[in-house]
Amino acid sequence: MKINIYYGGRGLIDDPTLYVINKMEEVFKELHVTVERYQLCDLKNSITTLPQSLKDVDGIILASTVEWHGIGGYMHQFLDACWLYGNKEKISQIYMCPIVMSTTYGEREGKLDLATAWEILGGLPCSGICGYIEDISVLENDEGYNKLIETKAENMYRTINKKLPSLPASNQAVKRKVSITKNIDLTPQESEQLSYYASDDSYVQKTKEDIKELTSIFRERMEIEEEDNQTEFLRELESHFNPIPGFHGTYKIGMNGEKQALFIEVNQKDLICSFDSAEKADVEIQMTKETMDDIIYGRMSFQRAFMSGMMKMKGEFKLLRQLDQIFVFREEQ
Repeated sequence: MKINIYYGGRGLIDDPTLYVINKMEEVFKELHVTVERYQLCDLKNSITTLPQSLKDVDGIILASTVEWHGIGGYMHQFLDACWLYGNKEKISQIYMCPIVMSTTYGEREGKLDLATAWEILGGLPCSGICGYIEDISVLENDEGYNKLIETKAENMYRTINKKLPSLPASNQAVKRKVSITKNIDLTPQESEQLSYYASDDSYVQKTKEDIKELTSIFRERMEIEEEDNQTEFLRELESHFNPIPGFHGTYKIGMNGEKQALFIEVNQKDLICSFDSAEKADVEIQMTKETMDDIIYGRMSFQRAFMSGMMKMKGEFKLLRQLDQIFVFREEQ
């Protein structure tokens, strides 16, 4: 028989939780049980790989200390790793005994939290230990408490040895019915490999850098495409310009998806076109890029786009009508 102990406290000398698991470990060794302890505070950079240590165990002890509120972050990280990367089929065969000692308040809630988490993971429960211990000497000097701890260890041994069944828990049924967590469809081997990657800081950092580089590449491509679109609009306007003697007007055309507005200034035979949102204009127009494409390729006129509601404008309507005379676009046959 093998039992792993996962300790989620800070490793302080006077931690009552350490006293309890040391006492239980002595009992297990007398019963010829193989015991392996994992101090999560010393393994904080590799907690995500620890679910792999559950492969060959019959039972585990989840031990933590409530120092101010809750069971602590290290234990939460370990349980998260079991949920994300653990072999659920193997976990369903493992008995778990929760041990939570408190130096403040909340030992019962902490014990219940561990038991609930393990049941949701699909594991098997054992009767645990919880208590409020202000001074570790209380445990050391009380034979009754020591006998209680030894009895709990013996009971855990019997439960695992006899493979005692447990009744179904309601949180399992609730999880199946209302859980919205997306399960990762991976084999145990793939989950194990993923846990290695997640715990490898250099791999995680390299992945972040790769994502940043790809984002930069896509942004540059989008900027190039945007510049190409702007160049195309300017070229089409200049090639279809039809000067009107004595006419002067300015237009500002905003298109969805373009960062800057298209500015057009017509002064008789002179035409100035540029993308500049800062310029003021006699007529301000708003439309989609698709509508502008329809106009420059002759499938739509400025006035018809306005009348159909595909374009909004602000300014002199007379100047808007002049656009279809200043720029003569014909649909390609």
